[in-house]
Amino acid sequence: MIATWRKKRTEKRVTKRGFMKKTNMDLVIPSQFTCPISLDLMKDPVTLSTGITYDRENIEKWINEGGNQTCPITNQELKSYGNGIVDPVLIPNHNIRKMIQQWCVENKEHGIDRIPTPRIPISSSDVSELLAKIKNSSKLEMENSSLCEELVTSVKNLASESDRNKCCFVTNGIGKVLSSAFLELSKGKNAKNASTEEVILSTLTLFLPLDVKSKTILGSVSSLRSIAWFLKNGSLSSRRNAVVVLREIMKLEEQEKVEILLNIEGALEGLVKLVKEPICPNTTKASLLTIYYMVNNSSSQSSRSRFVDVGLVEMLIEILVDCDKSICEKALGVLDGILSYEEGVKRAFSYALSVPVLVKKLLRVSDLATEFSVSILWKIICKNENNGDCDILVEALQVGAFQKLLVILQVGCSETTKEKANELLKLLNVHRDRAECVDSLDFKSLKRTF
Repeated sequence: MIATWRKKRTEKRVTKRGFMKKTNMDLVIPSQFTCPISLDLMKDPVTLSTGITYDRENIEKWINEGGNQTCPITNQELKSYGNGIVDPVLIPNHNIRKMIQQWCVENKEHGIDRIPTPRIPISSSDVSELLAKIKNSSKLEMENSSLCEELVTSVKNLASESDRNKCCFVTNGIGKVLSSAFLELSKGKNAKNASTEEVILSTLTLFLPLDVKSKTILGSVSSLRSIAWFLKNGSLSSRRNAVVVLREIMKLEEQEKVEILLNIEGALEGLVKLVKEPICPNTTKASLLTIYYMVNNSSSQSSRSRFVDVGLVEMLIEILVDCDKSICEKALGVLDGILSYEEGVKRAFSYALSVPVLVKKLLRVSDLATEFSVSILWKIICKNENNGDCDILVEALQVGAFQKLLVILQVGCSETTKEKANELLKLLNVHRDRAECVDSLDFKSLKRTF
């Protein structure tokens, strides 16, 4: 009975993982070919020091993710280094692997595909040696930057092979090494250096999120200038990689780095161009997040006015007309930050689409988008209400702002949003006799609590 259950379970898992296209209940997978942990057909059999063979993926999860220091079958403790780290060396069992491949070929008529010969994962010592070479090559004369490019390309290829390789590089400090190499190369103006820097940026995107030390190194004046150059002059892939790395740097939320970037000619314009002329959704999101961190961490008056001068207010409102949830939230976040400046409020107030688009986003996208929209409307309307201009209040009533704000208060929101919504309702209530309209579709999917 137990044997039958194991047989069915194994066949089901093998079929799910793509090794078996169609099952045959008369076919029995030899027990020595299945992993003792998952009961699946082993793809990469490896043997522990205890002599038991497991599938590499399963035993690594047992040791690394599970934090276990014993063999699952024998319960014997695994060998450890002096510092207590479990011995990660797993010996590939080539004999079992060849037998499994032969068995797969012999049972091809049952729909079983031959398992591919696995690549041997890179060892920690190999990674350390490779990183040391990159570190040394980046400090040599400029004509040797091609060597650094070859080494970084090797890292990129190895990291792309498997998650295990990638984790091994991260553990050995790949972020700091690549960031330092990029910094060294950015100090010289050379076409070969630019090619190597492009490869480094591309490789860095494989190891996100970066650690604080790596971000700090990349946030130097020289590195930021090189990244900004790729934003303006690089290929589509280079511009995409540059903005992704730049987003990581701006996550530090350091005012100094924001001011450095804003003072680099064309940097802000390059970011805005990626939003205006999108390459892909991920690039647009990275650009908006980068601008968001810049807007909220810039303090100088001249820097603030630049966000408005490049036409960011109008562009963001136009994006909001038709975009997905994630881009909408980020665009609203950036717009809310820009409207913290007086120049931003004036520009949004004078733009015809501002109020209709923002009111349309209330209750339609997400709670976060609604809170941002209320905050932006509050800044536009309340900053100009004392000037005696009631046209904008009438316009807000015509597009259904009053009813939506009431619903927002009833379904619940943060205290800050509640205060702003109440203030807006007081201003709108005065002009309710002049205009009032609401789109019932806005409330179609709303979960009412009353």
